Amino acid sequence: MIHAANDVANLPPRPEGEREALERAWEPPTGWRQLSAVNNTRIGVFYIAAAMLFFVLAGILALLMRTQLAVPGNGLIDANTYNQLFTMHGTVMMFLFAVPIVEAVAIYLLPGMLGARDLPFPLLSAYAFWAYFIGGLAFFCTIFFGESPDGGWFMYPPLTGKEFSPGRGADWWLLGIGFIEISAIAGAIELIVGILFTRAPGMKLMRMPIFAWAMLVSALMIVIAFPAVIAATMLLELERAFDWPFFIPARGGDPLLWQHLFWFFGHPEVYIIFLPAAGMVSMMVATLAGTPLVGHRAVVLALIGVGVVSFALWAHHMFTAGLGNLSLLIVSAASFIVAIPSGVQVFAWIATFWRGRVALNAPTLFLLGFHFIFVLGGLTGVMVAVLPFDWQAHDSYFIVAHLHYVLIGGMVFPVFAGFYYWAPLFNGHCLSERWGRWVFGLMFGGFNLTFFPMHVAGMLGMPRRVYTYDGSLGWNALNMLSTVGAYILAAGVLLFFIDAFRTLRRPSTDHGNPWRAGTLEWLPPREYGARSIPQVDSAYPLWNNPALPQEVEAGHHWLPGTVFGGRETLMTSLRDARPLHLLRLPTDSWWPLGAAAGTAGFFLLLTVSQPIPAFACGVLAVAFILRWLWDSDLPPPVATVDVGRGVRLPVGAHGSTSHSWWAMIVLIAVDMTIFVSLLYTHVHLAMASDVCPPPGAALPAMRWPLAAALLLAASSGAMLAATRMVRASQARGQRWLRVLVALAMAGAAASAALDIGGHLLAALDPRAQGWSASVGMLLGYQAFHIAVLMLMGGYVLVRSWAGRLLPTARATIDNTGLMWHCVTAQGIIGVLTVQLVPRLLG
Repeated sequence: MIHAANDVANLPPRPEGEREALERAWEPPTGWRQLSAVNNTRIGVFYIAAAMLFFVLAGILALLMRTQLAVPGNGLIDANTYNQLFTMHGTVMMFLFAVPIVEAVAIYLLPGMLGARDLPFPLLSAYAFWAYFIGGLAFFCTIFFGESPDGGWFMYPPLTGKEFSPGRGADWWLLGIGFIEISAIAGAIELIVGILFTRAPGMKLMRMPIFAWAMLVSALMIVIAFPAVIAATMLLELERAFDWPFFIPARGGDPLLWQHLFWFFGHPEVYIIFLPAAGMVSMMVATLAGTPLVGHRAVVLALIGVGVVSFALWAHHMFTAGLGNLSLLIVSAASFIVAIPSGVQVFAWIATFWRGRVALNAPTLFLLGFHFIFVLGGLTGVMVAVLPFDWQAHDSYFIVAHLHYVLIGGMVFPVFAGFYYWAPLFNGHCLSERWGRWVFGLMFGGFNLTFFPMHVAGMLGMPRRVYTYDGSLGWNALNMLSTVGAYILAAGVLLFFIDAFRTLRRPSTDHGNPWRAGTLEWLPPREYGARSIPQVDSAYPLWNNPALPQEVEAGHHWLPGTVFGGRETLMTSLRDARPLHLLRLPTDSWWPLGAAAGTAGFFLLLTVSQPIPAFACGVLAVAFILRWLWDSDLPPPVATVDVGRGVRLPVGAHGSTSHSWWAMIVLIAVDMTIFVSLLYTHVHLAMASDVCPPPGAALPAMRWPLAAALLLAASSGAMLAATRMVRASQARGQRWLRVLVALAMAGAAASAALDIGGHLLAALDPRAQGWSASVGMLLGYQAFHIAVLMLMGGYVLVRSWAGRLLPTARATIDNTGLMWHCVTAQGIIGVLTVQLVPRLLG
């Protein structure tokens, strides 16, 4: 379907009207209306700027801590303030900088790398950013009112329970982190679907840029890892707010339960942060060496391997928690094994540099610094995987040093290298090479001066999280060196921002591919991406076909204009990127900003015990989301269109070929992972009890949950029949459709009433002991889902009455059906688990 390169170059130019139509469709808003922008180039810049703001704020907190520790017996900061500082520093760095910055870079770069006009859910990207920014800024401001959390970024109970942390600080962490988790998961859904289905035609999986692979693996890890911490925060907040004793040992709870759930998220998060940075390194190394990445396929497999093995490492942080020997040995072995795929990537980068010709410019210097620091961090990681050594070094400054060598070396240095490498994409200008060398020297020297002495201090016995120390312990000089190094590091960061500010203010121009890169993001930059979506036949299409930029600009490839006068891109097949259909994209909108403000208000107002305004904000957020959904899932004006080269494709898709169907599948995976985490909580507490059910607790008669499960299954069957009925376009078919949806809603509501009623008759008291609390949590989670089904079912009915539920526009009911069946499965599995576990343990 695509001509050979020479034939394409000789084709006549496309009509100028196509370019003008594209420019009109993608014209960015100006003035204060820029806040309504949703396309990736605008949201990506907002995202990167916000993440870097939080990086600076967290860095300032670190400087305050280092100033306090510069000399022994310092009284600059009291113990309570210091606890808030290190909690906020770790929380902001991990939740508000590390994960958001890699998602931000991906949202900005990936459509260009993939040859797409934009990611498939621009409104979702905008919502993810605004929820993160509004909520994150409000969360950080608690530091100015003395209300910040002080239990560490890991928030271990029982110290963070109501007894030992009676203020609101822990609640700010538990509820305030909610919007960040929602934002990260929303971004992950966008990236997964975008990477898999919006690649340029011909970009097979093994032709994808390594950064796209890294972000795909990282986003899939977010889908699996983040739900565990969502479950953990729900449990701890319920304990604090309603006295449900999940983590109180005297009442059948277990503090180790928090560690299991938190570190199932926390240790994979290290690799969620590292893998995108490693993907950036692979992209930059190949370009700067002027040669394809050595072992491209091996690096892809290594990324997948790291992602898989990382989930076996959560107890790596629990070697001193009293786990069994077998568990410790398995996790220790996994901690060694994960070094193998990481090492594959390091050797691939070294081999690529060796094979190519490399100039020592600013991005290269940052990459070399990354190699040095990350390898040292990896070596100390192997050291703490050795059980006897970990028992000695645990909770010492050796671990602080190791953590920063891995995270700053493994992520911050590649991100700064990326800023120097990809800066021309923003306005066509490179950052200053001379200033860049100074920035690198200050950051590299300051970093090592800060954190290397901490290894020694830790070996000399300095514990983590102390706000002062005695001068006779031998740590004085080491702490002074670390403090001096921190200020040198900060000076390098400040110099970078000055250089970035002066460079990015310059008038925009075409970048001209200054690094002579081979990947698609270096095509001539436009607000709408590439003028025409290129046909790809290699991993480095610009090297393979040097004339490709001219061909794309002339409109000689796919979708050279706008078919309907709006924003559009191509959807392609999962494996070999065959063009499947045309995807119509939404334009700029205020709805995501309004929904994000409502979401942030819901969590933040709950934190300060304002339930009525909080739920009003929640209702507002849902209303805004429904409003933006109302304009989606519309029938196409025509069935097929010409997308260039005389090829006609369908407009939109249904079922498993639809982008929204796959987004719902990913969302269900998130939801099921939260549910499995809650099931694990129930089983864990049941096994920890001497008797199950414990004294004072009782199960309802089997007839109640069995009847509830049967009703739920029947409602799912009714919804299945309704999804099939929607293909009938006659009025009578629509009437029966509405009857079936109403029956499904009634069955689901009756199921929840029976299940909850049966447990109330059994006198279930979630405050009595941890086991009863875990049953109450499962019931509450199911009741919440039934409420969601009522909302979704009502929305389906409204669209049906409005004539918007048609055979050519049925994603709404298809996706509702998917969620309905998921909730049914959860209800049945929950009933069986609660009923069978006591019998199995008895």
